[in-house]
Amino acid sequence: MKQIFAKFKQMRAIVIGDVMVDTYLWGKVDRMSPEAPVPIVSVTKRETRLGGAANVSLNLKALGATSILFSVIGDDEQGRLFKELLEKRDLSSEGIFIDTQRITTVKNRIISKGQHIARVDEETTDFIKPELEKTLFDAIKKLIEKSQIDVIIFVDYDKGVVTSTLFKTINELALQKGIPTTVDPKKRNFCNYKNVTLFKPNFKEFVDGTGLPLKKGDLESLKVAADEFKQKQNFKFIFVTLSELGVFISNGIKEQYFPAVIRYIADVSGAGDTVISVASLAIATGLDPKVMALMSNIAGGLVCEKPGVVPIDKEQLIKEMRLQKI
Repeated sequence: MKQIFAKFKQMRAIVIGDVMVDTYLWGKVDRMSPEAPVPIVSVTKRETRLGGAANVSLNLKALGATSILFSVIGDDEQGRLFKELLEKRDLSSEGIFIDTQRITTVKNRIISKGQHIARVDEETTDFIKPELEKTLFDAIKKLIEKSQIDVIIFVDYDKGVVTSTLFKTINELALQKGIPTTVDPKKRNFCNYKNVTLFKPNFKEFVDGTGLPLKKGDLESLKVAADEFKQKQNFKFIFVTLSELGVFISNGIKEQYFPAVIRYIADVSGAGDTVISVASLAIATGLDPKVMALMSNIAGGLVCEKPGVVPIDKEQLIKEMRLQKI
């Protein structure tokens, strides 16, 4: 584990995708509203955190790596708050661009006794305009040409930053430079992702994206479907997370399944961000796929024990990994 994290510390990653501000209203529920059949939440605490692709950057930083985040925010109060949160977490905003025609994505979560009661989203989901695509591409290309980049991560939350054109041009550049690419997809762009090193949907995203009537827990059918889709899209690895059932990974020759470790689940928010972060660094450092899948599976489970979107605790991950027989 010391050797693995020593390698992680040398890694430089580019993260491209949708960023957001996660806000939390923590409170207690003592009564129902007389105006409608809904609970009244008496707020006791407010909190704001980095979400989406920014949470991937936070996870990479927590694992010891350096990440450069590229995304688009609005020219609004929440956008300014987002930049303040980046500064507080010592993350660069050099790759953050402003679009005056968009609003900054915000997920407002209302929580009582550790459970979500409601979520209110503020967002724009239109794809960014071609001019902004080119601005992002030029900035990313400049960074790749002047710096050592070990992995490029596309974090698609379907808010419009990862367009098919931006993905294709950046991925082609990565292929030319020999840089591995990883993808955390959503349905709208699902079949646009081709020729990547690792493709990581969760089970629902895989079913929605492929349109296949798969049943959760039917690993044999998943194996066949995943291998066929992998070959069609030319992925090196396809890595499907199955929430409470664990994870499945295939390189087209050999498949491996790792069941989830039984844990107290406080909140599944952000678990996918942690999984793609660990898997991407593992790919970049050349870890065995078995170790990559196991480590990512454990990391995703650990963040589910904490309420809200939080990055992985490196020391806790090291402790858990040392208990595994690999």
